[in-house]
Amino acid sequence: MSVRRLAEKQPPSFAFTPENLAWAKAQIDKYPRGRQQSAVIPILWRAQQQCGGWLPQKAIEAVADMLGMAKIRVLEIATFYTMFNLSPVGKFHVQFCGTTPCMLRGADALKKVLRRMIGEENEVSADGKFSWVEVECLGACVNAPMVQINADYFEDLTSDSLTRIINDLSAGRTVKPGPQIDRINSAPVGGPTTLTDPSLFAGEADAKGEGDAPDDEAKRPGAAANVHEAPIPKPPIADATDPRRQ
Repeated sequence: MSVRRLAEKQPPSFAFTPENLAWAKAQIDKYPRGRQQSAVIPILWRAQQQCGGWLPQKAIEAVADMLGMAKIRVLEIATFYTMFNLSPVGKFHVQFCGTTPCMLRGADALKKVLRRMIGEENEVSADGKFSWVEVECLGACVNAPMVQINADYFEDLTSDSLTRIINDLSAGRTVKPGPQIDRINSAPVGGPTTLTDPSLFAGEADAKGEGDAPDDEAKRPGAAANVHEAPIPKPPIADATDPRRQ
């Protein structure tokens, strides 16, 4: 991991808003007495949100004072976790995944778009709307290449679709997160590719003598995934000591 340093230009002070201060105290109250330091990460995150997406030095020090921690300890946390931005970011902060799966799927083309439309990495665009940074795997490899913009993932990207997303955000238009191609979440591109022959399921029936619903009917998009029919228990298998096996 590269060295992470605080920005040269810093605001002179920081104070939580009354709403955020109440929220922070509620986080501290979740932990036993003497363990309030366990709330450091969520409170740093709230401080970053209040500051427009980055953590000034005064915010780090304020969190340290709130939790009774040495300032250097909180600084160590803020500089270790890359989820904390140590310099100003744009209104729309793009995290570009540059790990192998995304690179194999054309992420280089996305990086060119970011440089052309926003500027160099870790720089804020002239209008203050955009910034970008290259990060390690964001965990959406099956939908590569992808980026994260603020809290949303944008997946299955091409240079054209990323260009459109940035233009729409710049113009204040609504954008659709998730896959940018015709698939739902991480479903196979183009639909199912295996076990699609109806003859494979011929003759199957449930306990009522009715045929099972095919996969595309059993679960509709948006249907609860945790609702299942109760399984029918199987009888126990007799062991070698069972008199029935003598």
